[in-house]
Amino acid sequence: MEELNAGLLAKRASALSFYSPYSFMRGVAADRQDQLFGAGRFARFPAAPHEHLATLQPQHQPLQLLLADLPWDSEFFGTRTIKLLTALFNPTAPLAGRVSAIRAWQQQQAATGSFYCFSEVPAEDTALLQTLTASGWRLVETRLQFYHDQVAEFEQPRYPVRFAQPSEAEHIGQIAAAARNPYDRFHADPWFGEAQADAFLARYASAAVQGYCDAVLVPDGLGLPIDSFLAISDLTDDARQLGVGLSRVVLTAVGPLNRGWHLRLVSETVQRARAKGASYVLMTTQATNRAVFRTCEKLGFKLGGSTHVLAYHYPSR
Repeated sequence: MEELNAGLLAKRASALSFYSPYSFMRGVAADRQDQLFGAGRFARFPAAPHEHLATLQPQHQPLQLLLADLPWDSEFFGTRTIKLLTALFNPTAPLAGRVSAIRAWQQQQAATGSFYCFSEVPAEDTALLQTLTASGWRLVETRLQFYHDQVAEFEQPRYPVRFAQPSEAEHIGQIAAAARNPYDRFHADPWFGEAQADAFLARYASAAVQGYCDAVLVPDGLGLPIDSFLAISDLTDDARQLGVGLSRVVLTAVGPLNRGWHLRLVSETVQRARAKGASYVLMTTQATNRAVFRTCEKLGFKLGGSTHVLAYHYPSR
């Protein structure tokens, strides 16, 4: 079994601190976050099923890829799907050596059959971003992380909402597929294709109603058709470890019959978090989604950070 290179981990520690999805939280000590989600988290790698290391030694420059196979995605898309969590290397060494290592790994994977690999990299990790793009990876999405940290003081008009019922799962899936966003990871990446991207989001939204998420809100206005939803995760494990209440907007879609309901559903998400005593509400969107920016401005959300999603696959489609 391959072992993590502690020396390389130390060289990458400062960049790895930005891999915490909560790095903007002033109420949680930075060293605690680093232990849970930064260098400390990667020092325990592999720690979960399907996680594995790939160690390469090009031009005497060791590089390790921290990878996770995604069985559900692999089955759905009919192609082995892998997530690159991060990479360990000497950031001051020549870029050419890192590129040689990544390309060698890509050739190894191609020799075993088709595969699709993606990674979400913090904007601060320029060394890995440059390594991947120079190795033939393409940018498919740029994400912005917004957060609300004044949940207890949140004061907005109330809107009629209710929880989606399991019997509505298929309908919620249809809303997700119909409200197509050309800039999300699945629609922006030509590897998936429009039909497959729609189908994936429909499956995901349906699963959210059936228990994958902690709650799914829909409008509850008299005579108002259900053409929008918002799925929420309370991030229970992370909240327990951090010692703060959390709530994340996981997925939302608004169809033409519910125009204006994105703001209302997000507002009621904050109200739900307030009732539960949560300290933060989190929401991620594409850097192109100006409608969400307006919602954030009106409801008091702040910008916490940015990440880039890159992908590589073999063969090409």
